[in-house]
Amino acid sequence: MNPSLSPYAILGIVGAYFAVLVLVAYLTSRRESENVDFFLAGRKSPWPLVAVGMVGSTLSGVTFISVPGAVGAGGVNQAFSYMQVVMGNMLGYLVIALVLLPLYYRMRLTSIYEYLHERIGWYGYKIGAFYFLLSRTIGSAFRLFLVAIVLQNFVADPIGIPFAVTVAVTIVLIWVYTFRGGIKTIIVTDTLQTVCMLVAAGMTVYYIGGALDTDLGGMTRLIQQSDYGQWFFFDGGWADPNNFFKQFLSGALITIVMTGLDQDLMQKNLSMPSYHDAQKNMLAFSVVLFFANILFLSLGALLYIYSATVGLPAPATSDLLYPTIALTNLPPVAGILFVLGIVAAAYSSADSALTALTTSFCVDFLGMQDREVQPTVRGEEAGGAAGASLSDKRQRLLVHSGFSVLLFGVIMLFQLINDRAVINGLFTAAGYTYGPLLGLFAFGLLTDFRVRETITVGSVRVPALLIVCLLSPVISILVDRNSAELLGGFQFGFLILAFNGLLTFLGLIALSVSPRE
Repeated sequence: MNPSLSPYAILGIVGAYFAVLVLVAYLTSRRESENVDFFLAGRKSPWPLVAVGMVGSTLSGVTFISVPGAVGAGGVNQAFSYMQVVMGNMLGYLVIALVLLPLYYRMRLTSIYEYLHERIGWYGYKIGAFYFLLSRTIGSAFRLFLVAIVLQNFVADPIGIPFAVTVAVTIVLIWVYTFRGGIKTIIVTDTLQTVCMLVAAGMTVYYIGGALDTDLGGMTRLIQQSDYGQWFFFDGGWADPNNFFKQFLSGALITIVMTGLDQDLMQKNLSMPSYHDAQKNMLAFSVVLFFANILFLSLGALLYIYSATVGLPAPATSDLLYPTIALTNLPPVAGILFVLGIVAAAYSSADSALTALTTSFCVDFLGMQDREVQPTVRGEEAGGAAGASLSDKRQRLLVHSGFSVLLFGVIMLFQLINDRAVINGLFTAAGYTYGPLLGLFAFGLLTDFRVRETITVGSVRVPALLIVCLLSPVISILVDRNSAELLGGFQFGFLILAFNGLLTFLGLIALSVSPRE
C-alpha cells in the first residue's frame, strides 16, 4: 500500500463520496416521493443525463476490475477480443431502440413484465418477473461481493473491520440514498458515478503513461506492438471462445436479453417523456459505452505492459492487477481515483438494481402501480388485497428494505461458501434464467398464438408453462457443460442464451393454439 494512502485515508475518501451521494438524494427527493417519482421519475428524465448514467449501470464493479485484467490473462476475452462482443452490443441496442422501446411506451408500462401478462397470461407474467428477481439478486450480490473483497483486503482488514460490517455498511449506504427518491435519484447519482469511473480509468492511463515516460501516441503504439492489441479472432473456428462470429452474436443477444428484457436498465428508459427520447438515449448511450470499453481495454493492456516493464510479480488473480498497481505502484492520486472508481462502479450498478428489484416486486407481485400514470390496478390476484392494510409508500419501503437485507444475506452466503469456483457457478447459473425471458418475449413478439398456461393430466391441471420455463435452463446447463464432447469440440459460450431461449420458444409453440381457436 502506498504509505500516503492509508486505510483511514481511503475510508475518508469513501465517506466523503457517500456524503455527496446522500446530498444528491436529498436534493432530488425533498418532496415526498410518490410512485410516479420512485418508479419512473414522473416520466420527466432528460435523455442526455440518462444516457451517461446508464454507462455506469452497465459497467459494473466486475467490469471495472475484470475487463482490464482479462486482457492479458489468456482465454476468453483476451487482448481486445472483448470489442467483438461490444460490436454485437451495438446491434442489440439498435433492436431495443427500434422494437422494444416503442412497444413498452405504447403499453405505458411501469414493469416491462406486464407485457407478458397482456400477451401470454398470468403464469408467463409471474415467471418472467420471478426470473428477473432471481437473476438480479444473485448478480448484484455477486458484483458487490467482488468489490467488497477488494475493499476488505486493502482497507478493512488492516484496521480490523470484519467482513460482515464492511458489507452491512455498504448496503445501508445504498439504502440511505435510494429508499426515498428511487429512480428519480438514481438518474442523477448514476451520472455522477459514471463520470467518476471514466475519470478514474482515464487518469490511471495518464499516470501509467507518465511512469512509462510516453504520451498518448506512444501508449497507442505500445499497445499495437504488444501481444494485447489484437481485436479480431477468426482463425480458431467455432471452438475458439474468442471467435468473432460467436462473440458478435453473443454480444447482440446479451444486450437484447440483459438490457432490453431487464427491468433495471429499461426502467431508466421508461422514465423519459416519450419513446423518441428513449431511442435517442439508447443510441447515445451505446456510442459512449463503445468508447468506454476501448478505454478499459487500453487500460488493461497498459497495466500488463507496465507490470512487465517494472518487473512486478503477477497477482494471484487477474482481477487484482488493477487495484494492486493503482494502490501500491502509482502516485497517491491514482490510488484515490481507483477507490472512487471502484466504489462508483459497484454502486452505480447496485443502487439501480435495488430500485428495479423494488419496482418489479411492488408492481408484479403486490399489484402496486404508478397511480398517476396508470390509475387502474391490474394483477389483483397477485396481491391487490395487500394494499388494503398498508399504504403504497409503506409497502414500498418495506420491500426496499427487504431486498437490502436479502442482498446482505446472499453476499454473506458467498463468503461462507468461500469457494470462488462455486460462487462463479452460482452467478453463471443465474444467467441461465434470462433464457426463458428471451423465449417468452420472442413468442409474444414473433407469433400471434395463444398459449395454454396449463394442461390437464388425468383430472389434474398442470402448470405446463412453468414446467417449460424450468426445464429450459436445466437442459441448457447440461448441454453447455457437455457440448465439447457432444458437438465435436464446439462450446456455446454466451450463445447458450440463444439455445436456452429457443428451447423455451419451442416449448411455448408446443403449448400454443391458433388465435382463432
